[in-house]
Amino acid sequence: MARTSVLCALAVALAGCTMGPNFEAPSSWSPQSWFAPKPSAVAPPAVPSTPVAEPIDPSWWAAFGDAELDALENRVAAENLDVRAATVRLAESRAQRRITGAAEFPQINGDASYQRQLPSKEGVFSLLGAGAPGGVSGGAGSGGGASGVPAGGLALRPFDLWQYGLDASWELDLWGRVRRSIEAADASIDASGEARRDAYLSVLAEVARDYVQLRGVQTQLRISRENLEIAETNLKLTQERAAHGLTSTLDADTAAAQVATTAATIPQLEQQQSQLINQLGFLLGQPPRALDAELGAPAPVPPVPPRVPIGLPAELARRRPDIRQAEAQLHAQTAQIGVAVASFYPTVTLNGSFDIQAVKFGNLADWGARTYGFGPSLSVPIFEGGRLKGNLELTEAQQQEAVIAYQRTVLNAWQEVDNALTAYGAEQRRRERFEDAVARNRRALDLARQQYTQGLTTFLQVLTVQQQLLQSEQQAADSTTAVSLDLVALYKALGGGWETAFPYQASSGPASSPPR
Repeated sequence: MARTSVLCALAVALAGCTMGPNFEAPSSWSPQSWFAPKPSAVAPPAVPSTPVAEPIDPSWWAAFGDAELDALENRVAAENLDVRAATVRLAESRAQRRITGAAEFPQINGDASYQRQLPSKEGVFSLLGAGAPGGVSGGAGSGGGASGVPAGGLALRPFDLWQYGLDASWELDLWGRVRRSIEAADASIDASGEARRDAYLSVLAEVARDYVQLRGVQTQLRISRENLEIAETNLKLTQERAAHGLTSTLDADTAAAQVATTAATIPQLEQQQSQLINQLGFLLGQPPRALDAELGAPAPVPPVPPRVPIGLPAELARRRPDIRQAEAQLHAQTAQIGVAVASFYPTVTLNGSFDIQAVKFGNLADWGARTYGFGPSLSVPIFEGGRLKGNLELTEAQQQEAVIAYQRTVLNAWQEVDNALTAYGAEQRRRERFEDAVARNRRALDLARQQYTQGLTTFLQVLTVQQQLLQSEQQAADSTTAVSLDLVALYKALGGGWETAFPYQASSGPASSPPR
């Protein structure tokens, strides 16, 4: 009894022993304030939309104030196939955690069997002589036994064996191998959850990008059609002047060529419009042309707000899902070192069984038919050919790789934020220059047409100014689109809003289980 108590106390004491390093969340560098623009000899003009250190709305796309964009973004969580696949992978991680966690508990199995057996006459029973089961001792002298079996021989008959009972085993987690495995599995769940959030953020940003590009292409279409009308007006003007002998047919031919050149830009833009609508449909799990009626009507590029909340620099590491995913993966790899270290130590397993066994079915209810066995088993790794040491070296190297991956992810995040902030301010200043060029080219075109009508200039001058106007309008439209795209890139670099819960919408199939 005293020996049993000592063994139990020792087991309890060792149960709290865990091998390997404990995980500590890595510290990441962050500046005290957001990056300021580089000083310039000429002070840049103030931009109409300015980033400010204020909390970010989780629905960051609402800053554009576009109802159609809001409607598309609200459908992403339930309809995008990449997000749904990431949800299934998260469910896989949870199932794997359940499998790993089962090692904490005893494994109990019930069993029942029936066998009709015939022992071999030449098997182990032949060593027992007449004392064997079913054996009949021979009489005195050399005569046969009662059943005709020679003295010392065996009389083995078939018999029934009925049995049912329980078997149990439980590995004592003395060195924390199971606990470290569970810790790694929990960290893997966190990594899968962040991977799903990262996939969700990427699709949100992609929907916003494609939508902004679609509206930009529709704006280009409007500009091309307006310039086509201008070119057709110029063609009529040159034809009238040529008919009255005020100019040569060269001007009319040149104007007709300009009409054809301008009209040639429209089919390509229409193709881009169709492709972008299909791309948005794909992101929402829809077949081609499914969103034509919803998105086919032209609309302006979503404007950027005057103030753009971007949060505080210290929040970036907590907001970006890829950084949190890299941290969770580092946690999992650190826990795996403990699993590898614990493999060097003995394994103690408690085993037990209780069965009812009888050769007659009617005796299975008798208490005397019981049989049982229990006791510990010990497995000590003595020689593994370097397998355990190699496995430890492998897990340590994988943990160091995870450290580097985390550092790289953080550094990449700050680079993306800095580039996005710089691009957002620079593109706004660029757009202002193009808008000024558009206004000047429009005035120049009006003046050139008046002078051409009065015979004070050639049609070549009108054509040149018209081409300059078309180019500047296209550049201004591209820049307006780029400003909104840069804002999308900025919010993606910032990790979107600080979502504390995954936006979820029930759907059929395995992905309909609630999020963790």
